Amino acid sequence: MDEALLRSLTPSVLGILVRRGADFAAAEDAVQDALIEALRVWPADPPRDPKSWLVTAAWRKFLDTTRADAARRRREDLVDEEPAPGPAPTVDDTLQLYFLCAHPSLTPSSAVALTLRAVGGLTTRQIAQAYLVPEATMAQRISRAKRTISGVRFDQPGDVATVLRVLYLVFNEGYSGDVDLAAEAIRLTRQLAAAIDHPEVAGLLALMLLHHARRATRTAPDGSLVPLAEQDRGRWDTNSIAEGVEILQAALTRDRLGEFQAQAAIAALHADAPTVEETDWVQIVEWYDELARLTDSPVVRLNRAVAVGEADGPRAGLAALAALDDALPRHTAVAAYLHERDGDLATAARLYAEAARRAPNLAERDHLTRQAARLNARRGR
Repeated sequence: MDEALLRSLTPSVLGILVRRGADFAAAEDAVQDALIEALRVWPADPPRDPKSWLVTAAWRKFLDTTRADAARRRREDLVDEEPAPGPAPTVDDTLQLYFLCAHPSLTPSSAVALTLRAVGGLTTRQIAQAYLVPEATMAQRISRAKRTISGVRFDQPGDVATVLRVLYLVFNEGYSGDVDLAAEAIRLTRQLAAAIDHPEVAGLLALMLLHHARRATRTAPDGSLVPLAEQDRGRWDTNSIAEGVEILQAALTRDRLGEFQAQAAIAALHADAPTVEETDWVQIVEWYDELARLTDSPVVRLNRAVAVGEADGPRAGLAALAALDDALPRHTAVAAYLHERDGDLATAARLYAEAARRAPNLAERDHLTRQAARLNARRGR
């Protein structure tokens, strides 16, 4: 059974049902039922035209549900006659589904869940496992999301930027349960890139590929974090890096710079350096300047302070950091790093310990605690 094929067909099958007149929520439920049926039937009796099989099965599921529901009698005129079996329509509604699932009326978590189910073809159980929540909780979240967008017209234009933010949220969840969300985000972004010619879609795909290329080196065998400077660059995925750089370069030639292209350019400069000492920090600072101009994000300015510290020295980095709110996430950890670079080990150790107490997760807390202990040991010697 080719589950990847099923996932890839999900958005187009869902789009066909909606275009025939099914509302989004009912169509999505019918497609999920058809996918389950396919998993049961296809291993013993694979169809010659998988997409047409899914369309027919999903439409029948929709008809059965609609006819059984007295509250939906008004739809009977729409569904009295089932379309004859045959090749599935070639109209691709994938792009509209992306827009619909990332509708501004949805919360980010609901948009992510709905995108993974309706566009990604994942089951509610898989999504719940990936986000480490009970299946019932995720089912409620998805149901609420479907109700929220039930009245939205399918042919309304959507916001590409919102779709990209949702996909980036999926990517940053990484891996948990039996679903690799980073890989799933890359697959969905490739699918979006095939449906729309937009430099920021290409920029996001490049960014994902460049980050994903370093995945195997981000943690040690014991699960502890490995900082970028200490990662084994020989284990980076050079094919993903080459593809990401090629996609980015093509996007930049369009001269429509966006935040994901700028982030990808920074990631490419890191990936291009054979050693951490050969990193082009001056150019990275310039890209952070572009990114800050595009987003005016305090987090971007925080990362820029690190780059300034590498390009112009730790005191220049500390001066850039002083202009930022010290309540920012990771502010204390950045201050600790820059003070260590400046030779003030006592202040750095104290700040690493303070940052550890504020860390948002166990892995980061353990890493910062080890940094504080390392500096305290050095001072003791």
